[in-house]
Amino acid sequence: MIMARSQQPNIVLIMADQLAPHFTGAYGHPVVKTPHMDALAARGVRFDAAYCNSPLCAPSRFSFMSGQLVTRIAAYDNASEFTSAVPTFAHYLRGLGYRTCLSGKMHFVGPDQLHGFEERITTDVYPSDFAWTPDWEQADERIDKWYHNMDSVREAGVAATTFQLEYDEEVGFFARRKLMQYASENVGPFALVASFIHPHDPYVARPEWWNLYNAGDIDMPATDAGAVPMDAFSSRLMDGIEASTVAVTDDQVRNARHAYYANISYFDSKIGEIVRTIEEIGHLDNTIFIITADHGDMLGERGLWYKMNFFEHSARVPLIMAGPGIANGAVNSACSLIDLLPTMIDMALGDDEDSRPELGQPIDGRSLWAMARGGDEDDGEAIGEYCAEMTASPVFMIR
Repeated sequence: MIMARSQQPNIVLIMADQLAPHFTGAYGHPVVKTPHMDALAARGVRFDAAYCNSPLCAPSRFSFMSGQLVTRIAAYDNASEFTSAVPTFAHYLRGLGYRTCLSGKMHFVGPDQLHGFEERITTDVYPSDFAWTPDWEQADERIDKWYHNMDSVREAGVAATTFQLEYDEEVGFFARRKLMQYASENVGPFALVASFIHPHDPYVARPEWWNLYNAGDIDMPATDAGAVPMDAFSSRLMDGIEASTVAVTDDQVRNARHAYYANISYFDSKIGEIVRTIEEIGHLDNTIFIITADHGDMLGERGLWYKMNFFEHSARVPLIMAGPGIANGAVNSACSLIDLLPTMIDMALGDDEDSRPELGQPIDGRSLWAMARGGDEDDGEAIGEYCAEMTASPVFMIR
């Protein structure tokens, strides 16, 4: 039965791509400018040990949507189909009376491009086909050598525009327009996901964002490749991204980090635009904001770049919640993206336990709602699984 209650909060979830929380002001970075994220953290709750469940775009997002670990739903890599049989938080929120909308990237592979959302108001940034299927008989070979190699580091710098910038401009525009439409139609409650591709590589930024930072202020990786023993998996990654054979200079590393910081500030500006729109339509007091990302970026730490591993800069994600009922502070308990599905169900239910939906499939996550409201921290854990490119066997994480 579809239910609707006037006391249900709106939910606006804003997602970045490849954003390590270490590189935000909200999480204490002394250089990176993220005023809008900082403002939400200052009036809400910041989770300091939040992790993705797989450090690669599609598997991470499918776990996030479903509340299930990647091996349970066969979301092994960027060519794994996200089948329509898997329930998502969008399905459950619609059942609880929410209007649901997705603007931006979610990397859905397969014919279902909605997965419970009532509307999808932009295309995805990548095709939904199976072109990125790895050849497991050649585990050391990559199918996308044109991507995630050291060219992105060596060629980092400034550009007037890129396809990713144009895409994110659309994501932000259509998200704000949909919010205005919801207000004009007096619908409620609504759950909107705005998912941007920044600060994902290539490390190229527009001049206005690049110029926010002085080159001399850009910090270098804290741990060089030669400063730690090279484990077998890291060695495979180094070979896969060509870092073991293609040398980069300190200036190139600094430029890549400079552009990444600039693109984080660009993403942060989109948070600000959406928050302002919510305020303009009169819903600031009854909207919960969630800020997160699908995974992080090593950004040169340990000589590694991008993601695809369970070191902190790759596996940790920002997780900030702000809005009605949410306490002010920080949570240290380990958690992960699969916890957001049960958390959003609890947000939508409030105190109405009688309306709790029956789950279509078992989930692996647990609700963070009590901790977000200032309750005692639990002894939760974060589990990660990586079964994709540049590994010949599964890799696991537990925090």
